[in-house]
Amino acid sequence: MADRNPYDDLLKDAAAKATPSRVPWILSALALVAGAGASTFLLWKLDRAQTESSAAKASLGEERNTRAALDQRLDQMEAEKAGLLALKNDLSQQVQSKEQEIAKLQGTYQELEQKMQEEIKKGDIRLSQSGGRIKVDLVDKILFDVGEASITPRGGEVLSRVGAILAGVQDKKIQVSGHTDDSPISDKLKDKYPTNWNLAAARAINVVRYLEEKARVPGRTLVAAAYGPWEPISSNRDQAGRARNRRIEIVLMPALAPVPTDAEKAAAAAGAKPADKAPMKKKGK
Repeated sequence: MADRNPYDDLLKDAAAKATPSRVPWILSALALVAGAGASTFLLWKLDRAQTESSAAKASLGEERNTRAALDQRLDQMEAEKAGLLALKNDLSQQVQSKEQEIAKLQGTYQELEQKMQEEIKKGDIRLSQSGGRIKVDLVDKILFDVGEASITPRGGEVLSRVGAILAGVQDKKIQVSGHTDDSPISDKLKDKYPTNWNLAAARAINVVRYLEEKARVPGRTLVAAAYGPWEPISSNRDQAGRARNRRIEIVLMPALAPVPTDAEKAAAAAGAKPADKAPMKKKGK
């Protein structure tokens, strides 16, 4: 083996010392790359977090709006439920009131049927009931003489029995209607009753007066009406039909509530009672 040249070793050491090391640069480069990547990652994470936050806020806003709408709908449904319940109670009261009214009406009808059964059998009185009304149909011969409007003793007895029942009727109007056939008024009666209208009206008024004064039926419930020959219930071609048409009808019908005045409407809307009128002072004589 040849001897090593000591100069070669010196040259190698000098070259090693003269060439700078690349490791620190590589490490620095790696550090920069790592820092840039970390920054990019952090920016991406921040952007994503902001996006998710905005989406969450938007979703929260939608949920709040949805909840507010649901609360409003719930309040509306509760109000509708309360309204339906009130309507149900009102209808129940109306049905109950109607049933009570029908029961009372049926009781009145049965009482009239029982007390007037003799006249009903003879055909002098006919009873009918429909539409919340009772009609008592009396032929004229049991109440009046021919061509007259004054009530006969027999007619008074019949009206007394009818009136005893009518006096106890409440919440009903009692209409007394006078009807005639289509035969013209005779010459001997024209001075007293010029037309069938006059005769029908006079008979109805006398029956109303008798019911109020003798049978004690409250006058506020009574109504007198005259139809003359215009509401026949039978043919006027024969005597039997004319006899049926000459009649007094007593009709029990529902009482209509009085129409309130503007002042009463305003007072009701304000929740106040109408002021009582001050009593008028009597003038000295």
